[in-house]
Amino acid sequence: MRAEERKRSRTRFGKHPLRLRLTLLYCLVSVMSSAALLGIMWALAETLDAWGPPESADDSPLPLPELSELDAGGQLADRVEQPLIALALMAVISLLLGWLIAGRVLRPVLTMTQVLRQISFRSVHERLALPGRRTELTDLADTVDGLLGRLETALDAQRGFVANAAHEMRTPLTVERALLEEPLIDPAAGLESFRSNFARLLVISEQRGQLLESLLTLSSSAQGRGADEQVDLAALVELALRERVPEAALHGLEVTTSLRPVRIPGDPVLLSRLVVNLCDNAIQHNVPGGTVEVALRRTIGAAVLVVANTGEAVPADQVDRLFEPFQRLHRSVHDGHHGLGLSIVSAIARAHGATATAFPRPQGGLVVEVTFPLGTTPPDT
Repeated sequence: MRAEERKRSRTRFGKHPLRLRLTLLYCLVSVMSSAALLGIMWALAETLDAWGPPESADDSPLPLPELSELDAGGQLADRVEQPLIALALMAVISLLLGWLIAGRVLRPVLTMTQVLRQISFRSVHERLALPGRRTELTDLADTVDGLLGRLETALDAQRGFVANAAHEMRTPLTVERALLEEPLIDPAAGLESFRSNFARLLVISEQRGQLLESLLTLSSSAQGRGADEQVDLAALVELALRERVPEAALHGLEVTTSLRPVRIPGDPVLLSRLVVNLCDNAIQHNVPGGTVEVALRRTIGAAVLVVANTGEAVPADQVDRLFEPFQRLHRSVHDGHHGLGLSIVSAIARAHGATATAFPRPQGGLVVEVTFPLGTTPPDT
């Protein structure tokens, strides 16, 4: 609807509707000002006439010409016609000046419009870079340039995400094809060979399903959260750890907790996934006989969830990269990890106005902290 209205407006006012409107506005203001000035002059003239003729030095009225000696009607006509002619000339001059001034004022806008029309998906790196001293228009151009910069960053991230996702999906497809072709190529393949390949195919299918689920979670958390509820964060942590007791025992891990009761507003499904990913990350990227420490505390205006684990040494310059999709320290096709755990944590944290940070432990392993804002909630004692 708005596009159709703009099209009709352009047809109605010509190729430069805004310039024409500014011209008419400038002309209207000039004509009204001139008319007001003429009205004031007319009123002053009438007032002077009402006071009567000036008197001589001896207080006697000066002699006035006879009425028959003056053309009263012609004088009155001149007093009316001449100002109207001047007002008409002023209107024409105002139109010309208004057109020139409006064109001068709108020239940077036309320049920005032409440049923006030329920017496409492949040339989003271009910028307006409006020259001249700082004005409202240069501020607008700088704002648009900033928006283009953020758009370029988002597009680059999207391209990288799509490329990584395609790579992650292509790898299991290649392995699946090889497993299906193996017994067909081998004429001596028996039942056990088929059963073994099918078992491996089921594992790969399950991993691919987990990848798709992670991608959907990452997409939904990046778009924002649903309706807020008061979520018991400590209960989510206890449930996630209780469900992972067998896996932790399998690796001989010692899990310790220090949980304060904390309720935060948010989406319970997304927050549960955040907690699960942190716990899975701490258990799966650990060493046999290591430890997992989970703490939940309240400070002034914030709730802080801390998950620390032992493990291999993590270079400090690689920590921030772990919050990006499909990023992991050691890539492996068969480990079942896709490098989406911490990226989902970061996206869910942003959706709740929280911040997720991490830093390596000196003895090896990682510490991840998620800080949720709570307004003015007093700290626990």
